[in-house]
Amino acid sequence: MTTTSSTGATPPATAPATTASVNASAAQQLLSSLNSGSGVDTASLVTSLVNAQFATKAAALQARSDALTTKISDASTLKGQISDFASALETLVKSGSLVSQPKSSDTGVLNVTPLVGAKLNGLSGSITVSQLASAQTAVSTTALASRNAPVGTGQLTLTLGTASYNADGSMASFAAGSGTPATITIDGSNNSLSGLASAINGARLGVTASIVTDADGSAYLSLKGASGAAQAFTLTATSDDAGTLAAFNVGPGAAAMRLSSPAQNAKLTLDGVAVERTGNSISDLVQGLQIDLTGTSTAPVSLSSSTPTTALTNAVSDFVDTYNQVFAALKAQVDPITGDLRSDPAAQTLYRSLRGLTAQTLITGAAPGAPSMLADLGVKTNRDGSLSVDATALTNAITNNPAGVEAIFAYAAIGSDGLNAAMQKIKGDAVSTTYGLGYSINNTYTNAKGDIAKLQDDLATRQQQMSDRLTQQFAAMNAKVAAYKSTQAYMTQQIDMWTKSGND
Repeated sequence: MTTTSSTGATPPATAPATTASVNASAAQQLLSSLNSGSGVDTASLVTSLVNAQFATKAAALQARSDALTTKISDASTLKGQISDFASALETLVKSGSLVSQPKSSDTGVLNVTPLVGAKLNGLSGSITVSQLASAQTAVSTTALASRNAPVGTGQLTLTLGTASYNADGSMASFAAGSGTPATITIDGSNNSLSGLASAINGARLGVTASIVTDADGSAYLSLKGASGAAQAFTLTATSDDAGTLAAFNVGPGAAAMRLSSPAQNAKLTLDGVAVERTGNSISDLVQGLQIDLTGTSTAPVSLSSSTPTTALTNAVSDFVDTYNQVFAALKAQVDPITGDLRSDPAAQTLYRSLRGLTAQTLITGAAPGAPSMLADLGVKTNRDGSLSVDATALTNAITNNPAGVEAIFAYAAIGSDGLNAAMQKIKGDAVSTTYGLGYSINNTYTNAKGDIAKLQDDLATRQQQMSDRLTQQFAAMNAKVAAYKSTQAYMTQQIDMWTKSGND
């Protein structure tokens, strides 16, 4: 799309003229052209008089409005800084990088990752995996010409349960579960391989049907259940009008659908205790730990943990750096002489909360000698309110009591222990629309600006009224002066005629 633009200069924007101002200007020009009236520029005179009357009030109102705009901007910026600070800390602690990192001695058998809120310091154990969990899958052995090829009409029954399997992978026996089997109806509306797959998926029993096509376009039906021993399934043609639906039977003695994997649980032992799970991703075996099984083993796989010394050191340093940036901005806003928010109670409360953070107890009921506040990690408050880190004290805290340091940085919600909980409370107080900066922005300052806007509108109305009144008065004066000049001109003409007549 082509656009064009003018190369000429854009004329400056002007305020729309009122009817009264247009009339006054026209009258002034007419009187001046006729050399009549008082000769005074009434338009300029009216403007000057009105400005002299209202300029001080208008300037005061505008100054108040500008000050409120600045407060809204400053409070919004401060609220955003606090929110971003707390959110960044929450993201960090949720990542699990600040808690002891679990280790597996053989990642070919299992991988381990910490869960949110995990406390894995001192983790130890051994796991032996004898069987992985899998889902039963079945694929038709006879190809159809295409996914739209007819399969016959009738009904099939889909049943979930448990099964045993032969050495060749075929199903040896099946025991139906407690759930209700699904009836799959194939008629003229869905008589195709695609229609059969859609009907099986529509049963919503956890068996997924899909169509696989080979290089020449021939189509096969593929069925896959959910993982776990109790998710085996059979598919049986209970009504087969043309005798063709039986080609999709799955179960003991059915040969047209080949089973490529069985439905079975994962089997493993944890410290000598045998357990089973329906999947290979396990999060309820070791508290705070997700275990992902990747293979089987005959020898036990050892579990251990390591303290994230570098991550914790960096976290404390990054926290202090960010705190100092936010605190400096807040301190400037509440400065008793120059701060725009010096009279804002929410900003003052926020200032006190941040200043008291280093001395706040973050871990209630901490063991003797265990760190319970930031000061115990070597975080010191300077005379100006900023923070600094004693690197030696921090290193000693991590070395001597890693679990206690991790507890301070463990994930916890508002009202719980930990630095994140404390920061989330500060964030909540800051953004609150009931008593925090959110309230100051949305109510105190915005409402005050609305009140000033009404006063400005009232003042503008009074200015216009005065302007109209003066314009009318000066117009009447000009009319009288014009009449006087007309009389003067007439009398001058008569005198000139009399004088001329006497001379003649």
